[in-house]
Formats: sequence, C-alpha cells, structure tokens
Amino acid sequence: MRSNRTSFGPASGGQDLVSESILGRGLASLRIFSGIILFANGLAKLTGERNFDVGWYRGFLIVRNEARSILQFEVNERGETGTRVPWLQDFVNNHLLANWDVYEWMVTFTELGLGLLLIVGLMSRGAALGAAGFHLFLALVYFSSNRWMFEQPHEYVPVLILAIVPSGRYWGIDGVLLRNSPSLRRWPF
Repeated sequence: MRSNRTSFGPASGGQDLVSESILGRGLASLRIFSGIILFANGLAKLTGERNFDVGWYRGFLIVRNEARSILQFEVNERGETGTRVPWLQDFVNNHLLANWDVYEWMVTFTELGLGLLLIVGLMSRGAALGAAGFHLFLALVYFSSNRWMFEQPHEYVPVLILAIVPSGRYWGIDGVLLRNSPSLRRWPF
C-alpha cells in the first residue's frame, strides 16, 4: 500500500512532516495565484481598465501604453543613462519599442493565455516556464536600475519552481488528463 505522505525527515515520533496532498494543494494554490496575476495584467491591457476600487481596496494594473512607457524609461532613462546591460538597450529600442504596435498585443495575449493555463492547470509546467521568461526579461531590464534587490525574484522564483513541479495535477486539468491518459505523465503536464 502506498502512503500518501512524503517524508522530509523525521518529526517527533518518526512521523512524516508534510503529506503529498498538502504539498500538492499548496503548489496548486501558488500556480493559481501566479496565473491570476498574469491574467489580470493581460486583461487590463486588453480592456484598458487600469484602476480597481473595491471597498477599501484601491489598486492599479499596467495597461498597454504604460507598459511601453515603463519599458522605454527603464531601458533609456533610469539613472540618466538607462540600463547598463550590454545588448539590451539596442534590442529594446530597435526591436520591441520600434514595433510596439505588434508587441503590445503579443504581450497582452501571452499574459492572458499563460495566466489562463496556470489558473486551470493545463500544461502547467510549460505555462510556468513561459511566465518565467516574461518575468526574467523584466528582471534583466531592472538588473542595473538600482532597485530594491528583491524587486523581481519574488515574481520569477515561484514560476521557475512551478516549471519543475507538476502543480497542475492538483486542482488542474493536467490531473484529469493524466488519469485518463497516463502516457502524458511528462513535461509540460
């Protein structure tokens, strides 16, 4: 009989410290939360709705024209010279900003798509890797900006973990697919 508990070392009395299902649900919660963040950012870019006021809560998300302005400022102006990352300024200016009319929509629909995949737990590891690419690009933009040291790791570390761990098997479509087709038991599921 297989135990549903995972041992991470002995606790008092030789008991396992955390059950596999608790870890699975915790990682699924992290996956869903990361997906909501991406999806909400994509939705704000799609609709142009920036501000949110619900009861006492007030917040905002970045819309398309702000994303362009932020990218332009961070790469070219922050600290009077912009980024010090060798090739980044040329790439952003000559490719991304020069073609923003296309990239603004690519960013929007990628955030919506990756966010939705993470929320529903479909190809969750692949979606998390895509999200990590987004977050790591921003980390590169901010790399020489003299920002708070942990400005970006709190965004890319969780999705990198989710790219390794099959979190879609709990509360996700990946789990349903694997029950019906065990041959899918590989990355990105």
